[in-house]
Amino acid sequence: MPTDSQSSEFEEALEELERLVERLERGDLALDDALKNFERGVELTRRCQGALRAAQQRVEILLRRDAAPSPFTVSDEEPASADPESVPVRGEEAASSADGPP
Repeated sequence: MPTDSQSSEFEEALEELERLVERLERGDLALDDALKNFERGVELTRRCQGALRAAQQRVEILLRRDAAPSPFTVSDEEPASADPESVPVRGEEAASSADGPP
């Protein structure tokens, strides 16, 4: 589970990336400064993409876990067992067969 510091690191990296893009889009940087900003932007982009991939994998794992019920759980759609009144109790079956058909 991501910690608060990981979330804040992601947010900070994203904000810095947005600022870099704005500076580069203005077009008033010297070539050397523009290249340094671009390199930093690539680094930040990769960091953010990695964090997003990790979050996506966690979501997929959670969805898979929730989608596949364990064999020992009963879903809401399937009855847990047969009607308790229709299940013969020990001894009742022999008594009812001795009485003959109803």
